[in-house]
Amino acid sequence: MNLKSAAGIVCYVKNVPKTVKFYETLGFTFKKNKSTHAIGYINWFWIEFLQSDKEDKPEFKKEANLTYKGAGQFLYLSVNDVDETYKSLIAYGLKPSSEPKDWPWGNREFIIRDPDGYKLVIFKRK
Repeated sequence: MNLKSAAGIVCYVKNVPKTVKFYETLGFTFKKNKSTHAIGYINWFWIEFLQSDKEDKPEFKKEANLTYKGAGQFLYLSVNDVDETYKSLIAYGLKPSSEPKDWPWGNREFIIRDPDGYKLVIFKRK
């Protein structure tokens, strides 16, 4: 097997408009934006947001209703300046889960959770 690339992910959320507002603040562009379904892009990478209480396919309904969304997963979002991004998000009224920090693996990063608790790592490789 030879994988070519990763294109995107799907996330179940409680409130699509609230989620869209959060991700627009981060810089995502939305090409599809409905009340129960939206797709946000950063360059070619996409995140599809589906309203969890609207899922009607039995094979996906269990996933849609899990309490801890994205448990153990972190989505890394690269920026040019971690500290400026941190300040900017605070100025927009968002509350990161941690402050910018340098890590032994060579990143400066901080974590912010989206409205459903998905963890986003804002980082720059040093």
